[in-house]
Amino acid sequence: MTCATPRFQNSDDLPHPPCDIPEPAMPFLSDTLSRVKPSPTIAMTNKAAELKAEGRDIIGLSAGEPDFDTPANIAEAGRRAIAEGRTRYTAVDGIPELKRAICVKFKRDNDLDYTPSQVSVGTGGKQVLYNALMATLNPGDEVIIPAPYWVSYPDMVLLAGGTPVTVACGIAAGFKITPDQLEAAITPATKWFLFNSPSNPTGAGYSWDELKALSEVLLRHPHVWVMTDDMYEHLTFGDFRFCTPAQVEPELMGRTLTVNGVSKAYAMTGWRIGYAAGPEALIRAMAKVQSQSTSNPSSVSQWAAVEALNGPQDFIATNNTVFERRRDLVVAGLNAAPGVTCPVPDGAFYVYPDISGCIGKTSAGGTVIGDDEAFATALLEEEGVAVVFGAAFGLSPNFRVSYATSDAALEDACTRIRRFCEELR
Repeated sequence: MTCATPRFQNSDDLPHPPCDIPEPAMPFLSDTLSRVKPSPTIAMTNKAAELKAEGRDIIGLSAGEPDFDTPANIAEAGRRAIAEGRTRYTAVDGIPELKRAICVKFKRDNDLDYTPSQVSVGTGGKQVLYNALMATLNPGDEVIIPAPYWVSYPDMVLLAGGTPVTVACGIAAGFKITPDQLEAAITPATKWFLFNSPSNPTGAGYSWDELKALSEVLLRHPHVWVMTDDMYEHLTFGDFRFCTPAQVEPELMGRTLTVNGVSKAYAMTGWRIGYAAGPEALIRAMAKVQSQSTSNPSSVSQWAAVEALNGPQDFIATNNTVFERRRDLVVAGLNAAPGVTCPVPDGAFYVYPDISGCIGKTSAGGTVIGDDEAFATALLEEEGVAVVFGAAFGLSPNFRVSYATSDAALEDACTRIRRFCEELR
């Protein structure tokens, strides 16, 4: 039926009773949405922000972004791009200057030889991953994902019509998949093996020998492609040395997509630039997907990313010194909490403590800690500390802490977490 839209003189006027509008003959929203869930990390960050706006004393440890400012030379490159009028559409998947800079980066840092035609630039690493999955997955295709995993991996696979196959990699295995587990997970339907090193949420990194052993499995299964998320490549500590599969096993290069970006190491999360390199046919297919979705990434951000990759890199080591100090502070603080076991991560800026010793107990506020989600919820409500529960990452009972914040905030948070655990009965 058709109804006239009422006019109001001001916002205080009350509307007429609504018209009777018939229900649509078919569901309006896509069935695909029933297969996925909103990002739990964003949900927890938003909840913490709401409580803080209400006047609560909240320490947010859920967001995964550096607290450093974008380096001045990179920010200036963005401003210069605006001043020079470089604010128009660009090539769909990246300006030539940025693609060349990415090729130089891969050769410099990873000893990998790519040409610009083998490079794709997107609006953050997430879009690059999503483009690759959308371009390659058909119903029934499987993607092997070690758990714990970044929360978006399985849902992106589902959105693309594929089937995520998660493999539990517990604390005893260092949160890393073993060759035997990978072998057992591969089926004729497997299309991708997708993983992240150093990892979000655990900070665990795969060594050269560990990747070599996984590569030997993959060489036996030529139908399986490798998608490696190297976003935390430069955020590593101590003796750990980063490496990536195509570097470790050159025979895999023809079926590997190496994904990276400027968000984490260059403190450019809001600039939204991610990139990948891989076989040219795959890169063309990804560009086709991007051409009909977002088209090109921000032109200004692309020019800033050129400076990030080509400019001075010394600040990365300086920032890592800060992150490593924070890591040690948080690991020691959490291991002092009853019922908590916190391994020492190799990189990134997360820890993923096990809370098996807290499950089944009751908090001081009366919450039964039946699982890690109940733990995280009670911790936020009773102590004002926002963390992300482990089930969101596919492995429980754990929670994730991002230590990309000030030492003072981390010390306070660890004190509150320890108090919360000490009061469990």
